[in-house]
Order: sequence, then C-alpha cells, then structure tokens
Amino acid sequence: MTSPDPAPAWFHIDNEAEIASPALLLYRERIEHNLKLMIQIVGGDPARLRPHVKTHKLLQVVQRQIELGITKFKCSTISEVEMCAMAGAADVVLAMPCVGPGGNRLAELAKKYPQTQFAGIADDEETIRTLASAAQQHNVNLGVFLELDCGMARTGIVPGEAAAFLVHVIKDTPRLLFRGLHAYDGHIHDAELSVRQEKCEASYVPILAFKKRLEGEGVIIQEFLAGGSPTFGIHAQHTDRICSPGTTVLWDFGYGDKLPDLPFLPAAVLLARVISKPGTNRITLDLGHKSVAPEQPHPRVRFEELPEAVAVMQSEEHLVLETDRAHEFVVGQALHGIPRHVCPTVSMHGEAVIVEGGRATQVWPITARNRKITV
Repeated sequence: MTSPDPAPAWFHIDNEAEIASPALLLYRERIEHNLKLMIQIVGGDPARLRPHVKTHKLLQVVQRQIELGITKFKCSTISEVEMCAMAGAADVVLAMPCVGPGGNRLAELAKKYPQTQFAGIADDEETIRTLASAAQQHNVNLGVFLELDCGMARTGIVPGEAAAFLVHVIKDTPRLLFRGLHAYDGHIHDAELSVRQEKCEASYVPILAFKKRLEGEGVIIQEFLAGGSPTFGIHAQHTDRICSPGTTVLWDFGYGDKLPDLPFLPAAVLLARVISKPGTNRITLDLGHKSVAPEQPHPRVRFEELPEAVAVMQSEEHLVLETDRAHEFVVGQALHGIPRHVCPTVSMHGEAVIVEGGRATQVWPITARNRKITV
C-alpha cells in the first residue's frame, strides 16, 4: 500500500511558472489571519487599533481592514495618507512632522477628502505654525497629536513644562484641533517578553504622569496613541491606549525569530530562481539588493527550501548562497524566501502577486510606494 503524497508546502503555488522572478508574493489567507489576530489581541474591539500602513502600502489591505471594522490609520508619508483616504478611512494621522510643503499637502488632502479626519504630529512650535498656516490657508481643520519622547530620542518632546506649553499653543491656534498624545517606543524590542514589558512600562511612567497632569488641567485627550509592533501585546493590555502595530500585517523572520509571543504568520515571500551554479557548493539567485531590504546584515532573506544556506555575496541583481546541498538544485529552480525586514522590502517592488488557495490569482500595485499619488 503506497503512502499518500505529502501536502504541498504552505508557500507552494500551482501556477508558479507564470510568475517572473524576482517577485514579491503576498499570501492572502495569511494576511487575513494576521488582521484578525490583531483585532483579537485588542480584545476584539477594532476601535482600539490605528494600524500603521507603512509595511504594506496597499489600498486593498486598508479596504479589508475597514471591512473588519478598523477605521483609523497611521502613516509615514503623504502618499500613504492619501491612499487611506481613497480607501474610505474615517481618520488618518501622519506620524511624521510636516516640513517644507508637507503641511499644505496635508491640508489639500483635507479639502479633497472631506469625509476623512486628518491629523499630524508636532513636537516644536515651528511644526505647529506650519500646520496652522496650511489649515488656515485652505480653510480646513487639521488635528494635531503632541509627539512625546518616551526614550527613543528620534522625535518627540520630553514630558514637562515645554510639552504642556505646546499643548496649549495647539489648543489656542485657529483651525488646529488638539487630538491627543503620540508616543512611539521603537527602541524597545527585547526578545525576552518580561524584559520588554519592564522596559516598556518604565518608559511610559513619565508619559502617563504627563497625561494625568493635562487631564487635571481640564485638557481633553481624545486619543492616547502608543507603541508599535514589538510592544503591541503590552499596550493592548491597557484599555486607555490605542495601538498602532504595522509589521504584524505581513510579518517577517526578523520579528518572528525575536518575538515568539506574537504569533503572526509571515505573509510576504520573495520568489527567486537559480540562475547559475558557480562551483560545487554555490548557487546564484536572481535576488539582488534591489529586491530585498539591504540595510540588515545577512541573512537578509531566509529561504524555506534552504534555511541553512549562507549568503556570501550580494550585488544589485545577484545573491550567491553557499550550501552543501547545491547539487540538489538546478538552474531555473524556484526558491521562496522570507525577508528579515519586510517594510522596506515591499517598497522596493512596484507590484505584488497575490496568492490565494495555492494559486497566483491577481497582481496588486504597491499603491503608496511613490511619494505622491495626486497631492
């Protein structure tokens, strides 16, 4: 009696021969799993989520999140902000200080998409003036979140007298609406959950004291927006906080290896093919650093078929792997790799091949890959 054929691997694609490589593959069922897990982690209440869209930059993903009840979004670029408005988002915050023409562009979007509430962040009077000038010039209202530094020292003002002064400047400025507080803890990503939690809770002690002070002064804080992906589960335990995970939608092996307490599934895969076999223990793939984020050390991508392979060389279009199993692979054979850092990897591709039920079914343009859509 013969044994049944083993089930195909999760990344298998029946019509893979039709896909040119290198390619970005997105597995729709896995995205769906991750979106629903995000909602589950916040107790089933999508109103507690303001997911960051910088990881995927996809209109279709935002539309699906809206279908699941998520109405608020966080962005890094004006292009991402416009994409969310195009999808019908009710509330979008640009989590980058507006400089140059940024304020005017945000105000133009508020004019173009009146059904959406727009906000920026500020940690300096000059940023507040930029937003105010744009809002007044375009006759629109713009929300403003005070950007607080919880220890990362990248953007944000330290809680204290100067920060309280900025809150009152925002409140007293025509056409600006004080929306609340924003604090991002991207410096906290320890592998050990207990250490990560201890650092996270400690970093927010001055933030929470400042929040309590403002409320004692009668300031209405509509939203306390906190954290990113590594601290998502920690902030989710506090019902007064709105969470803004981003990488959780697609996941990658960088976070997957480091954060086992967050059981998201890698949903983005890089398709590459063997193009040469130089020597007895090497294979060369068509996956250069124009197709996978190059800012991390190797391995920048981990191949499901060859997890132990060592990257020994990468150029613009080539990736050379060293492996004792090189004899098992032939020129033209496909390999499937999970990136270490998915966010910048997605932005290196103009489109994504969507995989559903083991087949490539459609192609989605990376909507907000460019810095401008229309505004």
